[in-house]
Amino acid sequence: MIKLERTAVVNFENAIRGARNPLASWERMDSSFDKDNNFIFGPNDLSLAQKLCKAGSDHRKFVRQIFISVDITAPIYWWKEFDTYKVGTVANSTSTMHKIHAKPFELSDFSTDHMKPSTIECLKVVMKELEEQRNIFIADKSENKDAWYSIIQLLPESYNQTRTVTMNYENVFAQYNSRRNHKLAEWHTYCDWVMELPYFKDMFFPEN
Repeated sequence: MIKLERTAVVNFENAIRGARNPLASWERMDSSFDKDNNFIFGPNDLSLAQKLCKAGSDHRKFVRQIFISVDITAPIYWWKEFDTYKVGTVANSTSTMHKIHAKPFELSDFSTDHMKPSTIECLKVVMKELEEQRNIFIADKSENKDAWYSIIQLLPESYNQTRTVTMNYENVFAQYNSRRNHKLAEWHTYCDWVMELPYFKDMFFPEN
């Protein structure tokens, strides 16, 4: 299971203006904003963006100035793979260390969409023990470190965590190329989201 919410993409205008700096071709800029303040690529600017993207990473430096912010909720096993992409990304996560005991454990806290029914029953047994240790930890006014460690060390990798992530178009282009055929369904959902980002497909895959 993965959810991508509150997506925001900014800085198109500044990025494409910077892309014109080497040849001082600012007079050819023809992009604009609509009544809702959404950036609209003009034909000249989009053509330049496509040429630079096709020319390779040394030439498409401007896409590193197109910034994305998104809230992602995903299981720990997916985050472990996402954390491969550290350069140019920043993430603030909900805290397992500080808030794992703040609410009762529920089945919806875990990714179970591909679990067999028998496995879900096993998870429920683990959840029962997690809840018992959580109650011990709370009753002891957070002084029982053994109970806290029991929660942290028993917690399944299917436990969902939310992070607010910032990154740029170069980051997500690399992610898309590396993960679009991955066996985890979460990566397919993520790559579908990438392809729906404003002008991503137009710049990187104009022939499709």
